[in-house]
Amino acid sequence: MLRVNGLNVFYGNIHALRDISFNVEEGEVVTLIGANGAGKTTTLHSISGLTPSKSGEIQFLQKSLKGVSPNQIVQLGLGQVPEGRRIFANLTVLENLEMGAYIRKDKQQVKADYENVFARFPRLKERLKQIAGTLSGGEQQMLAIGRTLMSRPKLMLMDEPSMGLAPLLVKEIFEIIKEINRGGTTILLVEQNAHMALSIAHRAYVLETGKIVLEGPAKELAQNEQVRKAYLGG
Repeated sequence: MLRVNGLNVFYGNIHALRDISFNVEEGEVVTLIGANGAGKTTTLHSISGLTPSKSGEIQFLQKSLKGVSPNQIVQLGLGQVPEGRRIFANLTVLENLEMGAYIRKDKQQVKADYENVFARFPRLKERLKQIAGTLSGGEQQMLAIGRTLMSRPKLMLMDEPSMGLAPLLVKEIFEIIKEINRGGTTILLVEQNAHMALSIAHRAYVLETGKIVLEGPAKELAQNEQVRKAYLGG
C-alpha cells in the first residue's frame, strides 16, 4: 500500500532523514519507534506532503506522491492524525468532524460515517455543540481520530496518539486503534510509548538519528535486547 524508498530530508543543513526505506502492506499496523528527534514525525510529514524531500520516492497505492499537494494526498485516501491533536479549538466538535469530511461528495455515506464515529466515541456525540478547545486531552485525541476517520482514509498516519494522556486513557486509545485496523483501515503509527506500539503492531521499524537501524515483526523486536534496553526500560 505504501512504499518509501531512499528518502532524504533536510532542514537547512541538518540531514533529518538519511536514505530511509520501508513499506506498509494493506491491513497492517506498522509502527515507527525511536527517541525524540529520530525523524519519526518528519517521516509522516514527508508522506503526507507537508515536508518536501530532497530525494527518494514515496508511492501510495502504486502512485508516486512526488509533487502531489497535501489536500490531493488526502483525496487519494491517506489521512493523518497529527502530533498534539491539532483540532480546531474555536470550532465545535461537530464542526471539527465536518472539516474532516470537507472533500467528500457522498453525502449519504458521510451521514453513516458520523454514526460510525459516534458509535466508536460516544463522548463526542454527547459534546457535539461543545467548543473543541474545552474538551479534555483524551476527548481531543478522540476528536482528532474521529475527524481523520471522516475523510475515509485507506491508510491512517498516527503521530504520538498517547502523548500527554493518563495511562488508562492510553489503553483506551490503543484499543480504539486496534478496532480501526480490524475495521479495514491500514495504520502507520509513530509512538514514543514503544511498549504499547509494539503490543498492537504487526511489524516495526526502529529509527535512530534519521536512519532505520532495525526492522522486523513487532513481537520479535519487543524481545530484542537492544530495543528493550533503549525503549522498553530493560
